[in-house]
Amino acid sequence: MSALGEALQAHLDGGVTTLARAWAIERHDGVVLGFTDHDRSLDFDGITFEAETGMSAQSLSQTTGLSVDNSAAVGAVSSSAITEEDIAAGRYDGARLRIWLVNWADVAQRVRLFSGSLGELTRRGGVFEAELRGLSEVLNRPVGRVYHMRCSARLGDGSCAMDLGQPGYRALAMPVKVEDRRRFRFVDLPGFAPRWFEHGRLEVLSGPATGQTGMIRADRIERDERVIELWAELRAPVGPGDEVRLTAGCDRSAESCRLKFNNFMNFRGFPHIPGEDWLISYPTQGSLNDGGSLFE
Repeated sequence: MSALGEALQAHLDGGVTTLARAWAIERHDGVVLGFTDHDRSLDFDGITFEAETGMSAQSLSQTTGLSVDNSAAVGAVSSSAITEEDIAAGRYDGARLRIWLVNWADVAQRVRLFSGSLGELTRRGGVFEAELRGLSEVLNRPVGRVYHMRCSARLGDGSCAMDLGQPGYRALAMPVKVEDRRRFRFVDLPGFAPRWFEHGRLEVLSGPATGQTGMIRADRIERDERVIELWAELRAPVGPGDEVRLTAGCDRSAESCRLKFNNFMNFRGFPHIPGEDWLISYPTQGSLNDGGSLFE
């Protein structure tokens, strides 16, 4: 046990304790928020843990082995801390979370109770509840390679190795109209063929929805406008004049990898794998039965 742990244990053994819980949330956009159930703010690890935020942690269940730790945090939506708009925009989804038990009279005496991330957030009536996921949660995710005709890599990742920063694969634009947060209309996107951005990504770079990302379902021309339609609506409003970045789409086929991206050397699929109809295929009279492939 460390010296700090021994000091906290001595405090606990003393009978009269001055304990509080403190937790820090670190969002993917770099914002860090601290909370405590003490009646005064606490400072340590370069974070100010605000008091009286209306946030409290429920009972924490932790186990040995590979079981997932489970808990929840409950709090009130506040204009000064966690806002309704930020929750709706998904800015707390998957945020890093740490919880400490701390001696508020001497914050150097503390022990970390939980490390993990925020899971599903639900809200109603001005109150939110966040699911807490421990570090062992990632061990439940499937890993390994899938043998499939289409590519298993994600466009631009380490396996794909495609440089999306080169000309022709990204465009900065401002929509002239946005419908239902999922249909974006542009005056023109010169240099990009229709359907070029299908299966691609739209990222919002300015306005209330900054940081929001949507997957592109359709890219078409309607009269004098270019229409980009997402699979699902964004979780924050986007207006005309907000800047967005469009990234070319990949349908993960060998043909697109070779012709659209000139990247077939890094293709991570198996285009020559037989289809399911191979299982019920049989040689017939009048066809060439020389032991070769039935599908040539």
